[in-house]
Amino acid sequence: MALAVSLAGCASNRPGTAQRNPGEFDTAKEPPISSNTHFAAGQLAESREQYDKAIFQYRAALQQDQNNCLALFRLGYLYARFNQYPQAIEIWKRYVKATGESATAYGDLAFCEELAGDSNRAEADYRRGIEKDPKNESCRVNYGLMLARHNRMNEAVLQLQSVLSPAEVHYNLAGVYRKQGRNDLAKSEYQEAVDLDPNFADAKTRLAEIN
Repeated sequence: MALAVSLAGCASNRPGTAQRNPGEFDTAKEPPISSNTHFAAGQLAESREQYDKAIFQYRAALQQDQNNCLALFRLGYLYARFNQYPQAIEIWKRYVKATGESATAYGDLAFCEELAGDSNRAEADYRRGIEKDPKNESCRVNYGLMLARHNRMNEAVLQLQSVLSPAEVHYNLAGVYRKQGRNDLAKSEYQEAVDLDPNFADAKTRLAEIN
């Protein structure tokens, strides 16, 4: 016992051993906040409409994990929502890589490029998405709608009908016409949708609004 006590006492005085005064706390560093914790904080900020804070938290999440797909998606969405298109496009490109170049990610990038006024790049990325997954509905539909907005109706129909029913194709074309203020054409398309599918409630509602 005497020897053990002696050794223990010597251990606290070994060279290189830090000495702390009585009442002093250990000041070990806190571990960094995880990427997912920053993402959760961003979600909370978004729910409170504190968008600047949300963007800060999503960027912090990406500092911890540059391939955090959820953070990339929300950050790209927020930048696009507030018309910060250069930042949004840069984030969507990173999102494409982080998802392994998924068709849906290409569609999101293309949609943002269209919003930014770059329809040529948008079309190229929609096509890349379709090459990845020819049956990807969001990519086909958004590409078709973009074509319709540029009055390339035959091409638009080809894209839409590959993933939608005939009634849904007419319904979507009607929506484009209506936004363009071409109500006669919109009415005709809504009517065609109802004729093809008498149970198409949304088409009936939109048709009644025009009438």
